[in-house]
Amino acid sequence: MKRLTALTAVLTLALTSQAAADPARPAADLARPAADPARPAADPARPAIDFRAGLQPIDGFGFSMAFQRADLLHGARGLGPAKQREVLDLLFSKEKGAGLSILRLGIGSSTDRVYDHMPTILPTDPGGPDASPTYVWDGWDGGQVRLAKEAKAYGVERFYADAWSAPAFMKTNGSENNGGELRPEWRQAYANYLVQYAKFYRQEGIGITDLGFTNEPDWTATYASMRFTPQQAVDFLKVLGPTVRASGLRTGVVCCDAAGWDRQVAYTEAVEADPAADKVVRTVTGHRYSGPTDVPQPTDKRVWMSEWSPDGSTWNENWDDGSGYDGLTVAADIQNTLTAGHANAYVYWTGASLGATRGLIQLANPGDGYRVSKRYWALAAFSRFIRPGAVRVPVTNADPALRITAFRNTDGRRVIEILNTATTERSTAFSLRGGHDQHPDGYVTDETRSITPAADIVSTHGTTLTATLAPRALTTIILD
Repeated sequence: MKRLTALTAVLTLALTSQAAADPARPAADLARPAADPARPAADPARPAIDFRAGLQPIDGFGFSMAFQRADLLHGARGLGPAKQREVLDLLFSKEKGAGLSILRLGIGSSTDRVYDHMPTILPTDPGGPDASPTYVWDGWDGGQVRLAKEAKAYGVERFYADAWSAPAFMKTNGSENNGGELRPEWRQAYANYLVQYAKFYRQEGIGITDLGFTNEPDWTATYASMRFTPQQAVDFLKVLGPTVRASGLRTGVVCCDAAGWDRQVAYTEAVEADPAADKVVRTVTGHRYSGPTDVPQPTDKRVWMSEWSPDGSTWNENWDDGSGYDGLTVAADIQNTLTAGHANAYVYWTGASLGATRGLIQLANPGDGYRVSKRYWALAAFSRFIRPGAVRVPVTNADPALRITAFRNTDGRRVIEILNTATTERSTAFSLRGGHDQHPDGYVTDETRSITPAADIVSTHGTTLTATLAPRALTTIILD
């Protein structure tokens, strides 16, 4: 069995991002960072960033607008064309917004075109698993087709389509909702259904790069959901893999989007233990609702944290209010997911939605307006500057109040993200290995600032970088 621990055993450098919770601010314990698989040997008195070395590559940062939410971006509740463009800029523009680079699409399982459901391409039972299906395609897919085309125009290249449920007639409970399992005799028909969905997107000019057959197979929801045990997932992968290969689609298969990062481990191990299933899966995907991403997944494949948003019962625009669903919470979770979880991508749940949403943006309901949360700015501080293909690099850090990650982009730009969890200002100096910059750029995100330029907070002298870090703030440093 391939395991990430085998990979990390040979690493001589890694990022240490552990941070002690500030006793004055209970919210600091919102993401419990775990030690990276390896530690570089360095003088603890002088933090260092080694841009010459590399840890995991970064595939990108993303979000979803499934369950008809994409319709909202196209005016379903009154958002006008000018405001639609502003929200799209916030989500996709690398200059004006977050520059998010992964769009997660929901593969539908209902004919009801309402907020709680997704349209399906196979609304009726064709007469049995071996009967010829009659697929239906409206070219809209709950607004997701247009959103995907907009994303592509902004430069997005990763389109990740995932099914919450098979059509009701393929399942043991006869419903798209409330769990139920895929009937074994319908496995091939379900694989054909997923491939046909990707083919419909291809005819719209969108290549589905990543295809998933299950969402949270370890949890039964009252809405669209379907259960798979790890063994059932393995059995279906051995049907889906050959079907995708025979289709001519250039898409990779992902598995298995378990509701908990810890629960995903059992699915990952089952796939790794079966050579045929292991060959099918390109990317391991897991959510983190049942707990933080404290450990790497036991694989050497790419690993995505493919869905999460923090709990909360009200709309929250704050950066640091102790609620656990503010901006600082998300910033800490991203740091922890990339370091302790060793993830290659971070996909937030909802980009924009209505009411007491925990999404990044709240749309008027109804009306021509929107509001932006500090959760959005926390994610944007990473996604705007850390581009697909970047590599996380090792950092040594002796200050437990600072959570630090650093990255090397393919264009040579280097990015340092520092979350100061203390209630006091910190001043720190880093030894830069692998180049230096005489004119670094600094940006601060906190209660009053949102990726706000602050050039005076950072300076370099030779290979030493000095930064002044605001309390309870995320500081982003760019070295060109």
